[in-house]
This record gives sequence, C-alpha cells and structure tokens, in this order.
Amino acid sequence: MDIINGLAHGFGIALVPQNLLWCFVGCFLGTVVGILPGLGPAATIAILMPLTLNMDPAGGIIMLTGIYYGAKYGGSTTSILLNMPGESSSVVSCIDGYQMARNGRAGAALGIAAIASFIAGTVGIVLLTLVAPAVARFALSFSAPEYFALMAFGLSLVVLLSGASLLKGLLALLVGLWLSTVGIDLFSAQSRFTFGRSELLGGLDFVVIAIGVFAIAEILTTIQHRQEGTLIPVPKGFRNLLPSREELKASRFAFVNGSFTGFIIGVLPGAGSAIASFIAYGIEKAVSKRKELFGKGAPEGLAAPEGANNADTGGALVPLLTLGIPGGGTTAILLSALVLWGIRPGPLMITESPDIFWGLVASMYVGNVVLLLLNLPLVPLFAQLLRVPTWILFPVIFGLSIIGAYSVSERIFDVELLAAFGLLGFLMAKTGFPSAPLILGFVLGDAMERALRQSLMMSQGDLTTFFQRPISLILLIAAFVILLLPLVSWFNRARVRAISEGA
Repeated sequence: MDIINGLAHGFGIALVPQNLLWCFVGCFLGTVVGILPGLGPAATIAILMPLTLNMDPAGGIIMLTGIYYGAKYGGSTTSILLNMPGESSSVVSCIDGYQMARNGRAGAALGIAAIASFIAGTVGIVLLTLVAPAVARFALSFSAPEYFALMAFGLSLVVLLSGASLLKGLLALLVGLWLSTVGIDLFSAQSRFTFGRSELLGGLDFVVIAIGVFAIAEILTTIQHRQEGTLIPVPKGFRNLLPSREELKASRFAFVNGSFTGFIIGVLPGAGSAIASFIAYGIEKAVSKRKELFGKGAPEGLAAPEGANNADTGGALVPLLTLGIPGGGTTAILLSALVLWGIRPGPLMITESPDIFWGLVASMYVGNVVLLLLNLPLVPLFAQLLRVPTWILFPVIFGLSIIGAYSVSERIFDVELLAAFGLLGFLMAKTGFPSAPLILGFVLGDAMERALRQSLMMSQGDLTTFFQRPISLILLIAAFVILLLPLVSWFNRARVRAISEGA
C-alpha cells in the first residue's frame, strides 16, 4: 500500500462517526489537561488507558493520541493568561505570550498560538506521513542482533532524559530494567524477584506503574508546590482573538522555523518538545532583525516555540511507530497501550496493522482542525477551568487513578502497588531523580532481554555477532558515543540548561 492509498484508507477509518467522536473527545480532554497546570498528558493517558482496553484499538489510540497533541495546544492558554505553563513544552511561550497579554494583546497572543500550532502541527503530520514508511522499509532488514542494538541505542538516550544528574538518570533506568524482569522467565520458566507473592508471577503491569509514577506523584508534587497567579481576562468576541496583519507578517518565518525545527527535534528519541521549543525560540531570536523586542511581547517569539512543540508530535511518532522506540514518558505509555491491544509497533506495523497506522495518521489531520476550532472560539470557556478549586479537582483525579489501577486485573494488590509507585514517584521528584528513564527502562527492558537471548541462541553464545553485522555495529557505536557525550563539557552544560529550563 503506497502513501496515497494508505492515507485514503486511513481517512476511511478516521471519518467513521465513532472514531470522529473519539478524536474529538481526545482533543477536548487534551486541551483541558494542557490548560490545567499539574496534570500532564502522560498522567492523563495513564489514568484513562485501562478504560480504553475494551475499545476498538483504532478508536482507542486515536483518542489517547488526541490527548497527547491536544495538551500542547491547551498548554499555551495558561502560559499566556497566567504566566504559568500548563506543560513543560509551553515554558517558552510564557516569555513573550504573557508580555503580549500584559500589553493588552491577550486575544492576539491566543490567536497566534492557535494558528502556529495548527500550521506546525499539520506540517509535522505531513512529514510523518512521508517519512514513516521509508523508515519502516529500512528497518525491515533488522533481526534479533539489530533489535538488541536498537534497544541499546534507545536506552542510551537516557542522557537526554536525565535532567541535571546523569547518575540519577542511570540509576532510575536500572530500576526500570529491574522492574521489567519481575515475574516468570519465559526462557527458563523460573520465577524472578517475586518474593513469594503469586500476584507477581505475571510481572508488574505497566498501567499501575505509569499511573503511580506519573499521575499520583505529579498530583502530590503539585499540591506541595501549588502556586497562585493573576489570571488575565480573555477578550470577548471572536474578532478580538485574531492577530493583526502586522503580527501575522512578523510571525510568518516563525511558523516555518517552528514547524521544521520541532519535527526534526521530535524524531530524535529523548529530545522532547521542551527542548524543541527552546531551540526554535533561540533560532528565531538569532535571525530576527527585532531582537530588542524579544521578551517584551514579540509575536514571533510566541509563534516559534508554539509551532515547535506541536510539530514535535509528528516527529516523535516516527521512531515510536516504525521502530518501537518511545522518545519520552508519554510516547512510552502510548507504546504500552498499543502492545496491550495486541499491536506491535515496529517496521511491520504499516503492513500488519494498516488500519491502526493509517487511521491514526489520518485522524491527526482531523484532530488538528478540531483543535483549531476548539482553541479559538471556545478559549474563553476553557480559561474558566483555571478557576476550578484544587479541593474539587485533585480528589476526582485520585479516584480515577484508583479505578484505573483496579480495573486492570480487578485486584486490591494492584491498588497497593499503585500507592507504592505513587510514593516512589513522589520521592524521586523530591530528590531530583527523573521518572522518564524508569519508564523507558521498564518499557524497553523486556524486548531488549528477549532480543539479547535470541541473538545469543542464534550465534551459540558468540557475543561478536553484534559487531559483525553493520547495522547493529553502527547502532552500538552510536549508543556508546551518546553515553560519552556528557563528558564533553560544553554539551553537558547545554543539556543541563535546556532540561532545567524546560522542567
């Protein structure tokens, strides 16, 4: 199936009324999640994932992915009106977006953010449509040694997910790898790290870990560091949300910059939309003839990062769907959702599950239009969510988290595990240990172990098999180089600065 026929097939699935409804629900929830500081898309998808397990896989992944990219649209609203980013990827939008709002251009700032998100998001999806099939065709030549090397490459990207301390990131990664080994060993049928508990023989469930480490921990952290800000009112009337001709003219190159910078950074697993938005902002400021206006309400200073964090979504789905490598916490949860539905992301996904792949890609075109409509005329309504008191919001999220964990296997033991992982995630946040490497290690650990043991069985225990195959050799060298990069002082300073500013 070529790209045009595949896309036509995908629109046939995405435009089914039921899938259109799930697309709208995902985009709506994503916008709400993006607006509310403290509850990110990773936590929301983790909470809702158990509720989607009985859904049609196409509808389920369309809704969960809608939450992922919808949150990036909504995140700008809080940044512009409250100077408090709803998402880490919206941190840069505070710089010029909030200043525009203070200068009486709140409506125009919201309009520019929505237009930049729509343009860049669409460009990102077009590039995903064109690039993903080529990457998948290349990856078809992979066998067990190449997959092991690919997983090792994916794990090496912990360098970009580790925050200020690489050591803490590596320790979190090792904990994730260890957790992936709990349960029955499929090769030897021996139990591992079950501590005599029969409930652990089947292994730990990803949903319970994800809800605990992301949702519960994030709520506890938000309660502890709750900040109040001054909400700037949204101008009434659709016309007041449209930017002026001069503001659009000033932002025209920022739309292009954000689109391509965001996609390229997004393809790199581990980079993330926060880094993409910082780089797009830096490029825009470096080439601008009006550098003195940046930080004082320059519309192009808002358009570039907003575009980049939305185009990043299309880029992040390339390694996820064609190689099975998640680039961060949210895509790791999407990977697990696909696996739970019996779908294996990787080079064969386009041919084995065309309904899911092309249906998802086509739904993102539809979702981008839905989000533009939601985020322009209805933005005053969404802004009212910022007035919901936390004593109502957080108990509801706690309740949904417990229901989500219990619904996986209908065992109280999973609720106890949820509490344990929630406490673990909170302590990790308090002590500066990043949670994304733990999730990355847990998601990739099982596949990596399987590929390693299959490779050794094929080569009769000869480890040199990984170095005799060109692709696995290149990937292992790349992984080794990435792990050594923090030793280069300038790279480490840039890495720590980008991640700490985006946190």
